Amino acid sequence: MLTDPIADYLTRVRNAITANHRIVEIPASNIKKEITRVLFEKGYIQNYKFETETPQGSIKIALKYNSETKESAILSLQRVSRPGLRKYVDKDNLPRVINGLGIAIISTSKGVITDKEARTLGVGGEVLCYVY
Repeated sequence: MLTDPIADYLTRVRNAITANHRIVEIPASNIKKEITRVLFEKGYIQNYKFETETPQGSIKIALKYNSETKESAILSLQRVSRPGLRKYVDKDNLPRVINGLGIAIISTSKGVITDKEARTLGVGGEVLCYVY
């Protein structure tokens, strides 16, 4: 049993990038599916697919690399809120990652969205992770 499935998700992606893997497979959950969707929409991953062969299912993520330098599109994944210390922000204190070059993924009442979308919608929530 995992105490922090989001940290496990981020660690699996981070390890796959370090090992230069093209595809990483992760056990699925609704929050992980939403984080994957945000990463795809913002261009950090190449593609994703939800497998439903097992009862829990899995997520297959195709990682994105630069064809010339072989560098990953994701340079860093940092978990912010964790089970022992949740980090909540209101609409006025939304974080900016590398002065707007990265994204903060936030779980809000409007769903899992980026910090920029939360600013536009005027909502706050739990800061899940930083990606850049």
